[in-house]
Amino acid sequence: MTTRTDLSASPPIDSREDLLAVFSGGEKPRESWRIGTEHEKFVYRTADHRAPSWDEPGGIRDLLTGLTEYGWQPVEEQGKIIALSGKDGTISLEPAGQLELSGAPLATLHETCAEAGRHLEQVKAVGDRLGLGFLGLGMWPDKTRAELPIMPKGRYAIMLNHMPRVGSLGLDMMLRTCTIQVNLDYASEADMVKKFRVGLALQPVATALFANSPLTEGRPNGYKSFRSHIWEDTDPHRTGMLPFVFDEGFGYERYCDYALDVPMYFVFRDGKYIDCAGESFRAFLDGKLPQLPGERPTVSDFTDHLSTAFPEVRLKSFLEMRGADGGRWGRICALPALWVGLLYDHGALDAAWDLCRHWSIEEREQLRHDVPRMALDAPVPGGGTVRDLAAKVVDIAASGLTARAALNGAGDNEGGFLDPLRDVVATGITPADRLLNWFKGEWNGDVSHVYEELSF
Repeated sequence: MTTRTDLSASPPIDSREDLLAVFSGGEKPRESWRIGTEHEKFVYRTADHRAPSWDEPGGIRDLLTGLTEYGWQPVEEQGKIIALSGKDGTISLEPAGQLELSGAPLATLHETCAEAGRHLEQVKAVGDRLGLGFLGLGMWPDKTRAELPIMPKGRYAIMLNHMPRVGSLGLDMMLRTCTIQVNLDYASEADMVKKFRVGLALQPVATALFANSPLTEGRPNGYKSFRSHIWEDTDPHRTGMLPFVFDEGFGYERYCDYALDVPMYFVFRDGKYIDCAGESFRAFLDGKLPQLPGERPTVSDFTDHLSTAFPEVRLKSFLEMRGADGGRWGRICALPALWVGLLYDHGALDAAWDLCRHWSIEEREQLRHDVPRMALDAPVPGGGTVRDLAAKVVDIAASGLTARAALNGAGDNEGGFLDPLRDVVATGITPADRLLNWFKGEWNGDVSHVYEELSF
């Protein structure tokens, strides 16, 4: 989740145009489009597989402190190190100590994959010294909520308190899941709309290809991506497929209205998070927020608020693709490859839209509902399965990457980063299927083997 690293003063919001400028201000010419890759991993003690707390010796605090040896700068909240900033982006903590790299905006997949490699080398080096390992999955396969620590971040305390009021699985989302995401640019409002629609409609394909969370508390949970299912019962006010995105006339205005109707979590003031859970940002705009009577929000307050909506695709000053489970190194590179191939080439974007443009709201919702359990076997509108659709989607992405012609020093284009997805399509075996096969076969129901097979 978003970690605030810029504490500089922010201008007040004086008009609706100030809100819309957050979105329009993200518009960039094609040559300036960048790729921002985010990936999370679980941290565990190698001695006993326990999730370490923030303050224990050799725990999360010491991990962050150790990473400063590589030039990362500490970010503190109330005197406690809770994140790092550097040339490769931001390293931050999820609520139970999941470690996230929010990578820098980079021009090519070659660069973003190299960035991921640097990060993993660094965390493994520090982890080896501290007796820590890192696990690439979409959900803790063996931990109960009660076994997990809580990180000292003010926004998380507010969210942990609020989540049980609005859904039954929100605490699992916060404490027991990991994801890979990619942030992408747009040239104009119309370009944003088309990318948003393709991203939303085809997000279940990414969920199926990256499905990697079939175990909970040491047993199969009945899903291929339980992480994705969790979002169906987290908070209906801030999650889902956003059917209005497909309405005629959709654009910045409509998404702004959606964001303003998402209930608030907090306001950040003087280094502290003020609990405003359930309050209205519209009331805040009118100076009627009970926690700050008479005070009106700044642009930073609005950008903070945008980070508390969790739809399958999210708009800020860029678009976030949010449907994939966490995974190991090759999948960290494959997720941005999929979406860059689909969305950053006009021909590929048109072809991708042709696959899904005629689906009804009900068909999109049904696909979103079926995929967490069935993954590649889920039926798609018009016939066939997600595996059939995924084959077409990956081919279109490959054509888009070929058209980009972004070559590395050896003369290779970016298409090779799709290889893990080509393998899933060819075999019909997702990471979740492989994990279940191990669990039921050679592991003989002993989930502890996951630490040998799926650590970085």
